[in-house]
Amino acid sequence: MYSTLHCNFLARPLRSLAFASRRPIIQSSLYTGPFQLKARHSNVFTAVTRVLSTSCVRWSDRKTDDTKGSAATPPLRENIYTIPNLLTVSRILSCPVLGWSILHDDFFLATGLLVYAGLSDLADGYLARRFSMHSVLGTILDPAADKTLMTTLTVTLAIKGLLPVSLASIIIGRDVLLSLSAFYIRYTSLPAPKTFARYWDFSIPSAEVRPTTISKYNTFAQLALMCATTVTPILPAQYNLFVPEMQILVAVTTVWSGLSYVFSKDAVRLVSETRKKLPPS
Repeated sequence: MYSTLHCNFLARPLRSLAFASRRPIIQSSLYTGPFQLKARHSNVFTAVTRVLSTSCVRWSDRKTDDTKGSAATPPLRENIYTIPNLLTVSRILSCPVLGWSILHDDFFLATGLLVYAGLSDLADGYLARRFSMHSVLGTILDPAADKTLMTTLTVTLAIKGLLPVSLASIIIGRDVLLSLSAFYIRYTSLPAPKTFARYWDFSIPSAEVRPTTISKYNTFAQLALMCATTVTPILPAQYNLFVPEMQILVAVTTVWSGLSYVFSKDAVRLVSETRKKLPPS
């Protein structure tokens, strides 16, 4: 009856069945003849049902666990070749040209590059929101582009004597500390194995940076100060852009924003923690 079953998961149950059928059945003196044969067949049928049902249940549970395990494992890579990311990278690449133009007193070119930086920053943010082009790399590249631009302007304007050295030290010191923290967080949050190639493979997200509210105001204040300082040499002398007052505002907000990254719990969020909070699909 069961000779046609050739599934691998039934091989062990059939061997158990064959062994069970050879075991002597305890016969009672009250049953003889056909009743004894019927009792033997009943025992064999019960053994078959029990063994086969147990094997099928175990096989079904294993398939269900495998399916759940594969479905619960999200992909570790994301698309990083998006238009917002390309615009952000273009802002980073324009920084050396911006620094060169300031050091060579070409403030018209520097002003044009600042205008491009501002427009591209607005464009990549709009595209990311409008067409759902968000990425974990974008949350890292966008503030990195702002800091690269800010560092270039701070250093070059301080060299030209248009920005106080004390204010430049506050701005640069804060950015250096945040950069070192970002490298450390990238290493600790990177999924295993932690290799050099995987560390620099930014298609493998590990943590996303969420700027605090005060840091957004500080970024705006710094950009406003740098733009005002850059265009001052090409403006007529009667134009007052309140540069000294803006310098005090930038110094206060820079220190405040640096402390906010240290004490805020939402500034850096691990990708694994974000995925745990997502509702099951």
